[in-house]
Amino acid sequence: MYSSLKNSLTRFIPKKLLFRIEPILRKCFAIFKRGNHHTCVICDFKASDWVHLQNHDLLCPNCGSLARDRRLWKILKEQYIKTNIDILDFSPSRSLFRKWKKEQNVNHIASDLSGDFIADVTYDITQIPEKENTFDLIICYHILEHVIEDVKAMSELHRILKPNGTIIIQTPFKEGEIYEDYSITSEADRLLHFGQEDHVRIYSVEGLKKRLESVGFTVNIQQFQKDNYLGFSDKEITFFATK
Repeated sequence: MYSSLKNSLTRFIPKKLLFRIEPILRKCFAIFKRGNHHTCVICDFKASDWVHLQNHDLLCPNCGSLARDRRLWKILKEQYIKTNIDILDFSPSRSLFRKWKKEQNVNHIASDLSGDFIADVTYDITQIPEKENTFDLIICYHILEHVIEDVKAMSELHRILKPNGTIIIQTPFKEGEIYEDYSITSEADRLLHFGQEDHVRIYSVEGLKKRLESVGFTVNIQQFQKDNYLGFSDKEITFFATK
């Protein structure tokens, strides 16, 4: 039902208008999902159940957050968010963007080139128009697998990160080596080879670690476990790269 409703709305309502009315539509939908079996750490909604997506992800019926959004927000709140912190966030989910804008005394800049997210600026991650040592924290969730010149992007992220700053990174992963082939250019072939129409590679954990280290980062890799009550995925891998 959820997927059918979403497809109908996106087919007939312009994207910018849909972004504006999305919170209202979700709150109307969430009325039928109220309960005490789950809690969203982003919007504090208590649900009878998550919305189960076709890819097995769990979506909050009230704010639309995915499992990775909720885990990320918990990490940020517990370990990173502090007064006057300077943050650059690449293509945050709309649920997280709205949450950020309610945070007091943080300097949060959201960037997006795709048009699928709400953002403050449109930075090319391989040519970021910011000075060196500008940001305490950079969030780069599910971005690098879209970027052909990923090492150049990593170098830029290292350049603009403050000393002792952190960049939090996540991508899809595979076993073995990084798989990339730039001769694969059609959406159909990229979907077949990389799992999504606009992906250009699939990283391995060790392969991504080596590329980040090659531009100067120190990398800490953490794996998190499932929490059904909070809607967190099992064996979720996140990179914490420091300068």
